[in-house]
This record gives sequence, structure tokens and C-alpha cells, in this order.
Amino acid sequence: MTDRADAMHPPARRLSVPRKLWDLLGLVPFLGFAFLFLVAPVFYLVVGAFQTPDGTFTFDNMLGLAAPNIANSFWLSIRLSFASAALGTVAGLLLAQALILGGMPAWLRQAITTFSGVASNFAGVPLAFAFIATLGRLGLVTLILRDVFGWNIYASGFSLFSFWGLTLTYLYFQLPLMLLVITPAVEGLRSEWREAAESMGASGWQYWRMIGAPVLAPSVMGCFLLLFANAFGTLATVIALTGSNFSVVPIVLFQQIRGNVLYNPNLGYALAVGMILVMLVSNLLYMLLRRRAERWQK
Repeated sequence: MTDRADAMHPPARRLSVPRKLWDLLGLVPFLGFAFLFLVAPVFYLVVGAFQTPDGTFTFDNMLGLAAPNIANSFWLSIRLSFASAALGTVAGLLLAQALILGGMPAWLRQAITTFSGVASNFAGVPLAFAFIATLGRLGLVTLILRDVFGWNIYASGFSLFSFWGLTLTYLYFQLPLMLLVITPAVEGLRSEWREAAESMGASGWQYWRMIGAPVLAPSVMGCFLLLFANAFGTLATVIALTGSNFSVVPIVLFQQIRGNVLYNPNLGYALAVGMILVMLVSNLLYMLLRRRAERWQK
């Protein structure tokens, strides 16, 4: 009877392999999309970076990255990304601390979090137009400061179309992104840690210096790297706000590939490879720091 029952009802493990294969079919659209729009383009860029227009192998394109104008564009992009990431990290961390640890009402926290989800994806031409209408030479805030308070910010040296003006524009999406990413880490600070520190006579400053800051440090550094990579690849906001006068790497790349004067597609591929390497290093360090931070949150 047992053998007959086993024959009528085979073990479930016999169906496990086909079932797993069926479940893996759900990965096919994602893997296909990733290959077509991520792996294949990167491979095409790497191959093109070591070719001349006629298809022969060369190192000239990669060596061309050391040219003064291209090196300066990389340095400008790095400084701009660093400044916006640093300011966004500090401001976003303070905002997260105020919302989560400062006893703010739940409705206010939810409203700011919802707005951050929208603002972190608001960039490009709409963002540039919004800042021109607000802080341009005839922007609303500029006119209010000039006519009501008697302060002409442009006469004082400020310009929306300068390095710090562009950094301020970047903060519109950098700060909300920092808030969204750092919130889980701030929420992971257990109240028992502070209570234990206070019971042993530690002050608030000592708690943050010896417990809070070391626990949050990997998350904060990881968020900084994420913001840096996010700013480094921004093109639409820069070109919509300053045109082609602010030579960050994405604009120089665009000029090499689509320009009428500086037209060298293979040099543009080399520029793209350089950008990929910078962003790859930033994201790898971010993932390593994130894994370390998750150990404290478990």
C-alpha cells in the first residue's frame, strides 16, 4: 500500500526543479533590459574608447583625457559634486534628526517625506526654470530682496549661473534624497543605547561622540558617496541653466558626440568611460559602507 501511495503521490521535490525554472522566468525581462540598456552600451563605449573613427585600435582617446580642457572639466565636476553632496549630506542629516529624534508631529514628518520623494526626482529643465524664476536676475525672491529689503544679491556677488549658484540648484534634489536614504539609519538608533549611556553618567555630547556618531558614520559616508555620484552624472539641469558655458564632464561629452565644432565621438566614448569609472568607484564604496552600516541596524 505504501508503494502504491508513493506512486500516486510523488514527492514534492520531483516538481521543485521545474518550478524553480518557472520562477526564474520572471528574471528574464529584467536581465534582458539590463543587458540591452546597461551591459551592451557600456561594452560599446569601452570598445569605442580604444578605437579611431576608422575602427583601428588606439590609446589616444584615453590619453586625451589628460588634455587641459578635459582634465579641468573633470576637476570642475568633482568640485561641484563634492560641494553639493557635502552640503546635502549635512543639511539632510540635520533634517532627519529633527524629524525623527526631535519629536516632530507625525503629520509633518509624513508631509516632508512625501515632498522629498517628489523633489528628489525633480531636475532638468523644469528645475532650472523654477530657479531662474525664483533667483534669476528678475526672479521673485531677487526682486523681493531688492525692492523690500534693499539688498541686491547680484550686486553683492551672487549669481545663479555660477559655481555656487549651480550648487544651490543641486541642493534642491540632493537634500531630499539624503533625507530619504539616511532616515532608516537614524531610525536604527535604539533608545536603549542612549538610556544606557545616560544611566552611566554620559552627557548628550558624549553619547553622540562615542555611540551615535560612530554608528551613523558608515551610513552618512555612504550617503555622501551616493549624492556625489548622483550629482556627477547630472546633465540636463546644468545645460538648461547655464547652456554650454559651464564645462562639466557631461557637457564636454555631449559636445564631442553631438557638437558641430568639437566633434570626436571616440573621445566622447573615452569621457563616458571615465565617468563610469568615477561613478563605479563611488557606488562600490557606497555599497561597502552600506553593508557595514546594516550590521549595526540588525
